[in-house]
Amino acid sequence: MPDLELIDHSPQHPSPSPPLESANNLVLIDNYDSFTWNVYQYLVLEGAQVTVYRNDKITLSELIQKKPTQLVISPGPGHPDRDSAVSRDAILHFAGRIPILGVCMGEQCIFSVFGGQVTSAGEILHGKTSALQHDTKGIYQGLSQNLPVTRYHSLAGTHPTLPPCLEVSSWIEPGANGGHGVIMGVRHREYVVEGVQFHPESILTEGGRTMLRNFLRMRGGKWSDTSPLEQDTNVASPRSALANGTRGSSNPSSTTTSESTKTSILDKIYAHRKQTVAKQRTVPSQRPTDLQASYELNLAPPLIDFPSRLKQSSYPLALMAEIKRASPSKGIISLTTCAPAQAKKYALSGASVISVLTEPEWFKGSIDDLRAARQALEAMPHRPAVLRKDFIFDEYQILEARLAGADTVLLIVKMLDENLLARLYRYSQSLGMEPLVEVNTMEEMTLALQLGSKVVGVNNRNLTSFEVDLGTTSRLLDMVPEETIVCALSGISGPKDVEEYKKNGVGAVLVGEALMRASDPAVFIRDLLGASEASAPTCHRRKMLVKVCGTRSPQAAKTAVEAGADLIGIILVKGRRRCVTEEVAREISQVVHQTPKPNLRASPPSNFDDKTAIDFFRHTSETFAHPSRALLVGVFSNQSLSFILTQQKLLNLDIVQLHGSEPLEWASLIPCSVVRSFRPGDPGVGRRGYHVLPLLDSTGGGSGQKLDVREVTKSLETDPELRVFLAGGLNPSNVGDVVKSIGAVGGRVVGVDVSSGVEQEGEQDLQKIRHFVEAAKGITVGLSD
Repeated sequence: MPDLELIDHSPQHPSPSPPLESANNLVLIDNYDSFTWNVYQYLVLEGAQVTVYRNDKITLSELIQKKPTQLVISPGPGHPDRDSAVSRDAILHFAGRIPILGVCMGEQCIFSVFGGQVTSAGEILHGKTSALQHDTKGIYQGLSQNLPVTRYHSLAGTHPTLPPCLEVSSWIEPGANGGHGVIMGVRHREYVVEGVQFHPESILTEGGRTMLRNFLRMRGGKWSDTSPLEQDTNVASPRSALANGTRGSSNPSSTTTSESTKTSILDKIYAHRKQTVAKQRTVPSQRPTDLQASYELNLAPPLIDFPSRLKQSSYPLALMAEIKRASPSKGIISLTTCAPAQAKKYALSGASVISVLTEPEWFKGSIDDLRAARQALEAMPHRPAVLRKDFIFDEYQILEARLAGADTVLLIVKMLDENLLARLYRYSQSLGMEPLVEVNTMEEMTLALQLGSKVVGVNNRNLTSFEVDLGTTSRLLDMVPEETIVCALSGISGPKDVEEYKKNGVGAVLVGEALMRASDPAVFIRDLLGASEASAPTCHRRKMLVKVCGTRSPQAAKTAVEAGADLIGIILVKGRRRCVTEEVAREISQVVHQTPKPNLRASPPSNFDDKTAIDFFRHTSETFAHPSRALLVGVFSNQSLSFILTQQKLLNLDIVQLHGSEPLEWASLIPCSVVRSFRPGDPGVGRRGYHVLPLLDSTGGGSGQKLDVREVTKSLETDPELRVFLAGGLNPSNVGDVVKSIGAVGGRVVGVDVSSGVEQEGEQDLQKIRHFVEAAKGITVGLSD
């Protein structure tokens, strides 16, 4: 926003207003701030009789005896929890009895007293003039938007810790960098308590006297006792939006008895969510302050850009695939659904977005479903975006979604008044999440576009009548600028339902119930979106990767590479028979890095694209080998991380192989690919995002003991996307039979590892090395896409 023109709004030569009988004993608590005089001046000019007390020169009992008609808490230095003396106790006592106004520190006291957290505003502001947005109610009645107001503060209340009893009444718009819209005002929902984070008494604040005049007009301790807090009749509250059907309806009396019944269901869901969220906010570890602390510790999982991901689809339309166990209209759909397993199915079938219902009572979902679904997509190249689909009405829910791994959240225009919608939209953006804004009517579409929504979802289901009209999306398309992505939501069950959408520019479709009921989601998705034959599952043949381990001489390394081996392993564990000295290791490294692979027939290219998610191990198995040379593998076992890092750099290791009980997380700390040894069935074998491939071995390695192939088969059958290297008792004569004996899942054995099987009397046999590589490369297995 451009700099605001500085204008002197001071009273100049003011004419004081007549004395106000209703403000004949206003008490102003001074928090030792020079601006207190200016606050006093403005109040007196509006007809109030004001007495000022320093915050540490009067007790609460003395203040109560004064019987004030209004209470104003002044600005002040420091933190409200430490430096406001009697101010906080005064607010607690008089709230609900008389009108209260807090200015700067006074506002922070209000925020803190009712359970919020006051922390750094992200910048120190000393005389900064900013454009204020407000809700037109309370002290802001009769004032225009974008008011220049003066800010002197380094602290502010935080959105996610906003107490349920308070609402944001004014704010500063986020900057061009998408930062938070800082809270500039709060109001108690029941009591006549207002707070402003700016200085209405500053000469550079426009409308400051009007704000104080509006405050002095307030009566009693509750909004029900006073008239200035009038609801804007053009803005529906969340509850009234549900109760009245489509917001702004010109004929609400036309609602049928059936529609009223269904509307009450929606109202009931919304009311229930408000109760459960309010209760959840009080649970230790789930309080707003707890969530904010976790976020500030950078515990939220990595984000992907929601609009960009929608534009990346191998289908004519992007798919938003929904995990939904039940719904109010359809009842139970599938209670046995495992959210993370379903998410993986959707992702690998080409979904651009995974929508997770997190409402527990009617949709049988939870935030844990979203968290588990996001974990199932961890380290998956080109993973889908994750959407939290719920009744969102509070920043708390948005922060909760972000911490659980959501990339976006749903905001339903029908449920939210305009100010709340805008506030939640900005807050979601401040966390890096562009929301999906749901509409059903032209009026709602207009509001969504006024927000600047990049992604608008048109609900084909009328939330009042529950009727589905697939033409709703198409009819609203003409209102939408070309750069905005339009998604068709609800009622889509087959290919005919999306034919029109493909032609008229709809960007995505959301499918829930039909997908949940499909026996094979991948087939359903291909049929729905009209995929070509090329995108159907195919089976291609690949050569086996070969690793020769326990290499102890440059000659053996050269022999293995020239025979076609893909990886050369050296043992760097002192005390092991095959351990090499640093000098020999350097020589082997030089040979491996300088010897080209033989001119063998290249493996067929992978069938990957940049628009469809693939499993982590499938990706690593197909991108693992170097196209022109072998890779050098250093084998370690229960050695220090610092030693491993030193050796990796010293020997120019391409891969580190961990063969002991090292933590899985070490793979994230080692600056090259990591292969890790497991026995079949060990915990962590299939953990994505750490080791690039697991090596299944029988013991500590190099013993010649054979693996139990039944256990290997079981591991591969348990995890259908798992790819492994195989070791343990392999030699030139048995390697083909061992892989073949694994059965139908043998195609996911992507490599074999040999050590003792190419030795003669404890020394590496060059001829056996050649024979093993030849035998292993002769194994071709079918890998299904």
